[in-house]
Amino acid sequence: MADISLSGAAQTVDNIQSTYMAQVQRRRLYGGLNLLIFIILMVSGFNIADDRNAGGFWDGLHQIGDYPADVLSEAWEKRADLPALIAKYFPALVETVNIAAVSTLIGAIGGLFLSLLGTRGLAKWPRLIPLFRRISDIMRAVPEIVIALVLIFVLGGGPVPAMIAIAIHTAGSLGKMFSEVAENADLKPVDGLVSTGATWSQRMLLGVVPQVAPNYVSYALLRFEINIRASAILGFVGAGGLGYELRNSMAWGPGRFDEAAAIFILLFGTIVFFDQVSSRYRNRLTEGQGQ
Repeated sequence: MADISLSGAAQTVDNIQSTYMAQVQRRRLYGGLNLLIFIILMVSGFNIADDRNAGGFWDGLHQIGDYPADVLSEAWEKRADLPALIAKYFPALVETVNIAAVSTLIGAIGGLFLSLLGTRGLAKWPRLIPLFRRISDIMRAVPEIVIALVLIFVLGGGPVPAMIAIAIHTAGSLGKMFSEVAENADLKPVDGLVSTGATWSQRMLLGVVPQVAPNYVSYALLRFEINIRASAILGFVGAGGLGYELRNSMAWGPGRFDEAAAIFILLFGTIVFFDQVSSRYRNRLTEGQGQ
């Protein structure tokens, strides 16, 4: 009997091992096929884009450093004028930061409501959860530059279209991230507030927001960093700020490359500064929450 049981156990172990190895090989095969398909799509997409481009990528690759070299050489020749140029374009930098700050604030408020209305167990109207989630998906799926171009056509150029475009995209992105945080919130405080007759707004404000506030602020600061870059990019389509000045200096060509260099210095220094400041505060919020 003992021999029979031992042989049966050995066969069971062999069957489990063979089944496991078959699954591993199947996963490796599927992984290899997916990688092959990805490579084929990447190569074919690159070739199609290169064929449709005004100039060949490989033919112009050797010229990739020509423009930076021209900017740096002219900026070095006129390096004495850089402080004055930095002071000249500082108001445009302030406008860019203001666009990012206001759009982040508005987007964070919108994301807060979208997250609370689209989270299971917290939503005021549970049947409308899919609707609010689809709204959030649409808001973050459309690029800021597309929204800005439409708004510029309606409202004209300036910082307002950029602010609205970035705020819409920010609300959709933060709504998704905020919702994932809210799903992990402890519902016991909410249940306690329900027993006291608290309204939905009171339950969210007193039972949920204090739990998720550190993560919400951390995500909002991270989004603020992204929005500074986005506001600078939108300036290229006439949305004002530092990007608008950079586009003009780059379009003018030689003779104003020193202005482009000054704007690059301003933009780079601002991004690094806010990255460091927001990273520091995000780390404090995360450590404080962990403690």
